[in-house]
Amino acid sequence: MHDVFPNELSLWQKRGALLIDVRSPEEYASGHIPGSRNLPLEQLLDGLATLQSPIVTICATGSRAGLAAEVLEYEGFEVGKLVSGIQGYAAQGYGLEHSTSPTPNSTAVEAPFKPEEAPCS
Repeated sequence: MHDVFPNELSLWQKRGALLIDVRSPEEYASGHIPGSRNLPLEQLLDGLATLQSPIVTICATGSRAGLAAEVLEYEGFEVGKLVSGIQGYAAQGYGLEHSTSPTPNSTAVEAPFKPEEAPCS
């Protein structure tokens, strides 16, 4: 697993990396990296057949992305995790896209994202 810093993300994208955001559909809708795909952590194993290397995993701060990256690496994928997650990405001035509703492929239903309750630290 590789650590991917926000300024390195475009290099991974040029290599054809899939950007997989493992947050809930509601968190993803509230702000995500352009070009990323939402695949909540709890659905990751079910979605393995739809993935290809290389992959960069993303979450709010990096913890869930780290778990996802470990699973994907174990499954044989070349994978990196975005260091400091969406929060670090946005703090460095990179823009986020916003959705009005969760992504169509997602079926997970969770409570709205509240930073103070985030499981990812």
